Amino acid sequence: MKQKIIILGTAYPYRGGLATFNERLARQFIQEGHEVEVWTFTLQYPGFLFPGKTQYSQEQAPTDLRIRRVLNSCNPLNWWRVGRMVRKAKPDLLVCCYWMAFFAPAYATVCRIARRNRKTRCVALVHNLFPHEKGMLDKLFAPIFVRSQQGFVALSDSVVSQIQSLTKSPAVASPHPIYDHYGERMTKADACRALGLDPMKRYMLFFGLVRAYKGLDLLLDAMGKVKDLLPDVQLLIAGEFYEDEDKYREQITRNGLQDRVIIRNEFIPDGDLRKYFGAADLIVQPYKSATQSGVTQVAFHFEKPMLVTNVGGLGEIVHHGRMGYAVAPQPEAIAEALLDYFKNDRQEAFTQYLIREKTKYGWDRLTNQFVDLKIEN
Repeated sequence: MKQKIIILGTAYPYRGGLATFNERLARQFIQEGHEVEVWTFTLQYPGFLFPGKTQYSQEQAPTDLRIRRVLNSCNPLNWWRVGRMVRKAKPDLLVCCYWMAFFAPAYATVCRIARRNRKTRCVALVHNLFPHEKGMLDKLFAPIFVRSQQGFVALSDSVVSQIQSLTKSPAVASPHPIYDHYGERMTKADACRALGLDPMKRYMLFFGLVRAYKGLDLLLDAMGKVKDLLPDVQLLIAGEFYEDEDKYREQITRNGLQDRVIIRNEFIPDGDLRKYFGAADLIVQPYKSATQSGVTQVAFHFEKPMLVTNVGGLGEIVHHGRMGYAVAPQPEAIAEALLDYFKNDRQEAFTQYLIREKTKYGWDRLTNQFVDLKIEN
């Protein structure tokens, strides 16, 4: 049955994986015959809270989506106004895309007002209930958001457990779908040529924003342990640093990796992802904490084996020893997996398993959870 749906969360002109996720989710709902709008921010973060170079995308605006900029994350009067707008619009479903406590008061206010029309179901899409880098407001604000919702769809079992510790409202897990809109896979030779890399080397790719919880320091120490045994293996770091780059460069020097690590400290636009993943022989995510990660689903799309640490929901996705590795977040365990992969030429066998496994992660599986979730008004 056709439904009217509003997705409330980050989207163009804002950049990043969460904006990409919301836009792809909207397209799936549209493909299934629903009427969809994405309502995003007029102000997402105040400048002093944003650690990167810019919040905004440099790419062209999508022409196939209805995106409205309405929500100011810092203005309570605006929250009331947007809540009344939703209440008046009477969507069948309001999907609040939640990833950090900073947005809880705004989202909660909008949803409580919207629900007064006795038609709109408020179902949260929860990436992280509690952030990787915890702050003092998380325990206060997360329950405020949870109490404003009638149901929840999370992307990992670990997040569902967190939600269920705060509410008896229905919560279900649906694995992060595959990002399938980044273009065709490039050959390694073509990708290396485009990036100015030596195609005779083998590359690990650490992709995305560099933050402390993502464990780049663990990976660098692991590389230091095996660099002499894997002389043709290099690490490509592609993503903007959200913390001090110099401390990592010092660690690279301590481990004798100056000629083994390539750093591209910049936000990678969507159009360039196929180059970086095309050049990679292995995608590495040595996270210290996690729920799930969009990087794994990009790796699925480009059919690249992965090494992840067994934290949060990462081990639920990457089947250890079959399409990659899910190991302890320790340099020794990471180093052992690197040796096994490159010394025993696991790439082809892992890739074939991954190709079969990727069929499980369609976007329709996620949208069905929103449509089918049974909630009480």
